[in-house]
Amino acid sequence: MTISIIQVDYNNPQHAHHMIELLDCYATDPMGGGVALSDYTAQNLVPELAKRETAFSLIAYADGQPAGLINCFEGFSTFACKPLINIHDVIVASEYRRLGISRKMFDQVEQVAKQRGCCKLTLEVLEGNSIAQSAYERFGFNQYQLDDSNGAAMFWEKKL
Repeated sequence: MTISIIQVDYNNPQHAHHMIELLDCYATDPMGGGVALSDYTAQNLVPELAKRETAFSLIAYADGQPAGLINCFEGFSTFACKPLINIHDVIVASEYRRLGISRKMFDQVEQVAKQRGCCKLTLEVLEGNSIAQSAYERFGFNQYQLDDSNGAAMFWEKKL
């Protein structure tokens, strides 16, 4: 099987279609919330991403078929005074898992981050997603903490 990783051209209709297809696959999975993308999101996500200079996405193709997706956003570390990349979504379609696709996508994200002079990669993962946590640890990630006495950082949200 031939695996290729490409950076998404948000203005390419085929890339846009594959992005929404893969993101909806993730959204309907229990680890993505179990609910399909809204019509609004499906129709507007790619054009909205195209407006954001700090966004980039990668699609993995397995023998020409869309198999995986990573959506990333550049942020900034005030402590390091350098940019960082937040890996926001990681999707590998179930039929393409255990082929090393996520590793290849992460390697590509790391290359982009190094080209941009970034100090680190960040991501969030659900406590119950032990499979993803194991993969991320193999890829060199660990929980963020400044010192042992204060523990690991937590990801919180306030919906607006």
